[in-house]
Amino acid sequence: MDQRGIDLKNLNQLLTLPGSGVFTIHTGQEKKEKLLNSYYGTKSQEKAKNIWEKNLTKINSDLPIILGIPSDNGGGIQRGANWGPLAIRQEILEEKKSYFDLGDVRVIPHLLHDKYLNEETIKNCRKALYGKNNKLPVSPLSIAEHALSSIYKKIPNARILGFGGDHSTSYPLVKTWLESRTHKKKAALLHFDAHTDLLDRRLGIDICFGTWTYQILKFLSSKKHIVQIGIRSSGKDKKFWKKTLGVEQYWASDVKEWGVEKTYKKLKEHYTELGVVEIYISFDIDALDIKYAAATGTPEQAGLIPSDCAALISMLAKDFKITGADLMEVAPFVSPEGVSKADQQSSLVVAGDMAKILLRALKS
Repeated sequence: MDQRGIDLKNLNQLLTLPGSGVFTIHTGQEKKEKLLNSYYGTKSQEKAKNIWEKNLTKINSDLPIILGIPSDNGGGIQRGANWGPLAIRQEILEEKKSYFDLGDVRVIPHLLHDKYLNEETIKNCRKALYGKNNKLPVSPLSIAEHALSSIYKKIPNARILGFGGDHSTSYPLVKTWLESRTHKKKAALLHFDAHTDLLDRRLGIDICFGTWTYQILKFLSSKKHIVQIGIRSSGKDKKFWKKTLGVEQYWASDVKEWGVEKTYKKLKEHYTELGVVEIYISFDIDALDIKYAAATGTPEQAGLIPSDCAALISMLAKDFKITGADLMEVAPFVSPEGVSKADQQSSLVVAGDMAKILLRALKS
């Protein structure tokens, strides 16, 4: 254990090198090696792992902490967000001295959450991941929750920025953040998205990209403690969600009508009235208009523009403490026949810019 008492043995088993959470044999290996070389000055997994493990002993709350959850098994339209954590890191390399990179959750790409598995499957997967049948979780959402809980237990004021992954990967990030708050009435969630993600089930599954927000509601102090911004693709109108769940929503059309200043005034008044002090920001890249974020699983027209989102987050960081955040659904190589190389590259640049904005908010 390090001086803070975090069980590094378990952490080493649960996590892997930054950008290496995607399971590959040959295809895609060069992408991992490129990032490792930028981080550690070597393409060797073994040498990089030695440096990474030594760095884990230095984890503290001085800098924002990055965690990648490269799983898209909770998605359901177009896959490819599993490469998001690696690609986003490539876009923010010049900022690497301003954050501590914890690495990636280890991902068996066929799994989502341990509660969906039988004991025999869990036993076999434990053997594959850890070499023995211990008590550690094996699915990405379960592994992430276990690792995050141990970190918050020892470093309660850790500021963690998660990179996904489909939006189901926000579930363990937000859940553990809320559970670690000593005054839940002062903690709130701000959710940027084109979609509400407020289904209670999707084809019988209760934790996935379309349901995670609904499943988080029970951990909030009240349903008023979440605000959703950028909504425009929903099977129900705004009145339905307000009436049935009491969730505050500023649809993309509202933001365009009001402008950034008025939108932020409403947001600030809402949180201030509730006595909110600290906020977690979950940012689905498809909150942005398709021309800025084509490389994602479910791009949507008529969305927000990056500069407006950046302004809202910057203003928020001046009036409230941003102590947790994530950036989700960045799918850098999705649908090459439908997304041009130019659109893919511009999407990545925008994703990198949003990651930098979130990092700055966590540092302020």
